[in-house]
Amino acid sequence: MSPTERPLFHGLSAFPITPADASGRVDTQTLAVLVERLCAAGVDAIGLLGSTGTYAYLARDERRRAIEAAVACTGRRVPLVVGVGALRTDEAQALARDAEAAGADALLLAPVSYTPLTEDEVFEHFRAVTQASGLPLCIYNNPSTTHFTFSLDLLERLARLPSIKAVKMPLPAGGDFAGEIARLRQRTELAIGYSADWGLAEAMLAGADGFHSVLAGLLPDVTLRLLRAAEAGDAAEARRLDGELGPLWACFRAFGSLRVMYVLLERLGLGTAEPPRPILPLGAEARAAVLQAVEPLLSPA
Repeated sequence: MSPTERPLFHGLSAFPITPADASGRVDTQTLAVLVERLCAAGVDAIGLLGSTGTYAYLARDERRRAIEAAVACTGRRVPLVVGVGALRTDEAQALARDAEAAGADALLLAPVSYTPLTEDEVFEHFRAVTQASGLPLCIYNNPSTTHFTFSLDLLERLARLPSIKAVKMPLPAGGDFAGEIARLRQRTELAIGYSADWGLAEAMLAGADGFHSVLAGLLPDVTLRLLRAAEAGDAAEARRLDGELGPLWACFRAFGSLRVMYVLLERLGLGTAEPPRPILPLGAEARAAVLQAVEPLLSPA
């Protein structure tokens, strides 16, 4: 089954960084290189302007430029899911309209906040965005950055909104993927995906519909091999591949996957960029650890 034939929000969604200069102007040429690499690899979707894509650090016009560049590159070969999170509801609505007008296939929305939000506030925020655009929308449950955790009751309530079709979940604290997936399936018809790459194998082996991967944004081939093995129920192969990625997962957890991705971008010779300030590039010792972790993955078989 080709990526375009799979249901949306199923399989591997690859999240590339959004290369930009120090003033926040998106490097659309390098972005196009990254997007083309993902299309050629056969990922199931591209997650543009997610957390890895530093959406929160980019102005509205730069976010639109990034979408337009990605759409021009994909040529509709791979579905493009675009992050539209913003502090204000009206801004998120405008971003959703921009994404739809620029040719996005779906939306990803996190409840970005400064003042902690209530469940009613989050529900109304999502409802307003679905009224601004009819594109299918994935709920981004990312408490590590938003400091908001979706309850099962709220997810069930949101799932009744016609255009909300999926949820992107954090790894379950106790590791009980199967139990969490069963509870979500009992209460909603949402496509269930997870993020935090070191949980990819176990999430897919437990029956998740999809995975939203940081690593796939730069190393789609190795990530696809892992996901396809887990999708097929080949636990031994999935865990073997996951073990090979263990040193890199350790770097993700120690240094933050976003910072690691900028090191990998340069190592792969795909471009040069630095994370948006105040995020600083990794120092020499951390860079060396990342390069040591990734080198075996780049060596010829």
